[in-house]
Amino acid sequence: MAEILRKEVFCLPEGLIYLDGNSLGPMPQDIPDTLNGMLTREWGQLLIKGWNAAGWMDQPARVGDMVGRLIGAPHGSVVMGDTLSIKVYQAVAAGLKMNPDRRVILSDTGNFPTDLYMVEGLIKTLDQGFELRTVAPEDVSDAITEEVAVVLLTQVDYRTGRVHDMDAITRAAQARGAVMIWDLAHSAGAIPVDLAASKAEMAVGCTYKYLNGGPGAPAFIYVRPDLAETIQPALSGWLGHAAPFDFTLNYHPGAGIERMRVGTPPVMQMTALEAAMRVWDDVDMQELRAASIALQEQFIADVEARVPSLTLASPRDAERRGSQVSFRFEQGYAAMQALIHMDVIGDFRAPDIMRFGFTPLYVDAGDVTTAVDRIAKVMDEKLWDDPKYRARNRVT
Repeated sequence: MAEILRKEVFCLPEGLIYLDGNSLGPMPQDIPDTLNGMLTREWGQLLIKGWNAAGWMDQPARVGDMVGRLIGAPHGSVVMGDTLSIKVYQAVAAGLKMNPDRRVILSDTGNFPTDLYMVEGLIKTLDQGFELRTVAPEDVSDAITEEVAVVLLTQVDYRTGRVHDMDAITRAAQARGAVMIWDLAHSAGAIPVDLAASKAEMAVGCTYKYLNGGPGAPAFIYVRPDLAETIQPALSGWLGHAAPFDFTLNYHPGAGIERMRVGTPPVMQMTALEAAMRVWDDVDMQELRAASIALQEQFIADVEARVPSLTLASPRDAERRGSQVSFRFEQGYAAMQALIHMDVIGDFRAPDIMRFGFTPLYVDAGDVTTAVDRIAKVMDEKLWDDPKYRARNRVT
């Protein structure tokens, strides 16, 4: 069995307990040299020849397969590029084209807001009477009626870590003729995912969280292989064209997943991500999941024993949680700022969620013990009750 813990691979300041990889993963140690090599040897020396000689144009598919391995996607069914918001827009628009006689897009109230914002914008752009309908997470399956064209869900709730049953909901959607789209932003690199087994039509996700691609790292989109040659991309970008360098005046979609490309690949970001993905070469997702659950269970038990003022917001059943644990506290923002000052990095989500991510690649049991010691100090001594910790930063 491969060793899951590999702290030496990441740049982490001495003494810092980093429990925020669910928001931004730490930088792998070899990223600076990798990027410097790309800048000096590729861009610097090859100049425009780099698109061919350095393989820049092939990166979106090449890295897509690296991500695909972690989410159970067949070879050639994932492509990288753009942002998660763009990929949500693409997927939902394509899903509506697949169900032209239906007018409802179903999601849940636990979904990440940007997904809902993008759907709202798409609805306004199309102006064809579409409706975004949101229900409580536990009511999703029952809410999938024959009016629903597309079901769009984030598998792991960004606030509480609650996990949807991908296979069951996908079956329910397809039984009623709806197209199923999963947002894997908090799943990829955190929990085992098997898109091929689920038979979901599409999935999207980001790579700057558990996959450690860096701030602004490109997003991914998956299309089930049997749909890839017929799916209609709403954003008909130049690089999604079948022959972009023929420069024809009309759009003709590329082959398979290539048609879901839009703009020029962000080569520097893609290069960093490609290097980060090599960290995962020998990681078994089942082993990682077991290690993550062990850390979470230790954290929950210790916090509840020592810090009764915090209330568990995440599901108690480990199988129903992603790779994070959230606690509620009325002054959660100030408490988190005090904790960050003590070198335990988590984050806050309104209105009262203190959120902690557990990535066994660089978090171990000793880190959990130290983190709980510092949480207890912040809460027992009311260190959070200081005006400097109440002033809201732009990013929480």
